[in-house]
Amino acid sequence: MAQADILLEAGTNELEIIEFYIDEDDAAAGSRNYFGVNVAKVLEVIESPNFDKTVGSAVDPCFLGTIPLREKILPVLDLGIWLRLSRKNTVHEVILVTEFNNRVTGFLASGVTQIHRISWSDIEAPSRYLSEMDTNCINGIARIEGRFVQMLDLEKILAEFDPAFQGHDDITVRAKSQYTALVVDDSTIMRHLIKEKLTQANFNIKIADNGEAAWQKLLATRGQAEAEGKTVADLIDIVVSDIEMPVMDGYSLTKRIKEDPAFGMLPVVLFSSLITEEQRHRGVSVGADDQITKPEFDALAGRLVALIER
Repeated sequence: MAQADILLEAGTNELEIIEFYIDEDDAAAGSRNYFGVNVAKVLEVIESPNFDKTVGSAVDPCFLGTIPLREKILPVLDLGIWLRLSRKNTVHEVILVTEFNNRVTGFLASGVTQIHRISWSDIEAPSRYLSEMDTNCINGIARIEGRFVQMLDLEKILAEFDPAFQGHDDITVRAKSQYTALVVDDSTIMRHLIKEKLTQANFNIKIADNGEAAWQKLLATRGQAEAEGKTVADLIDIVVSDIEMPVMDGYSLTKRIKEDPAFGMLPVVLFSSLITEEQRHRGVSVGADDQITKPEFDALAGRLVALIER
């Protein structure tokens, strides 16, 4: 199954997800767990070979090894082990070949059902308690055809498996004055990392975990500005937003900001694992001032400062 070549209009708050499942090996009765990821992250789905555990897998039990995939060497992670599910071994297991954050990675699952087009508003954000747990890798839940589909935070999985993704280098940019950035991201680990890195660059950080929550913060800021005889720009200098988020995505948030007279002057930077040449034009179409691929934190800090000071 190759990646679907479907370009959804930016700002409509829609996405396409590929639904897959992991079957648990339960002695009493087997159970099936449904998950979803954005189609834009999936290059293709291939049948899994019979893996033999490699010596290197002792470093992390979910690492199955590598397989050749045309000109690439594909590392493969067992999602069942990562999610602490007792996955039932079946004959026709699949590997979701993904590309995001400038990495190509395979994720082993029991099987794939189909691709769905849904609205981000149909994806319920996890509870505040769940979203703030360090171990949480579910960033949304959708009800599709009578079953619950859990949206996986693949960035968190990759960041924990590959510490290099977290960008341990110090930030080289530091703003001369302290600026305020509204950071919008549904990933717990990404919110933590962005706040840590931008604080090093002399930013004051406000946090929202999805586009709708960010919009409500902006409306509250407008009310505060009006009460104090100020403008929104006196209280917030810039918005940094992920693209994939439940309730309201980054494209819709950007479009709403740019079309509102009170917020239109605010620079908006899309900071996402989905900044590819194919996707970049969508950010331009909704008025994003810049688009940066995760996890380029130093580039993010430098370009935020340049946008504000320009």
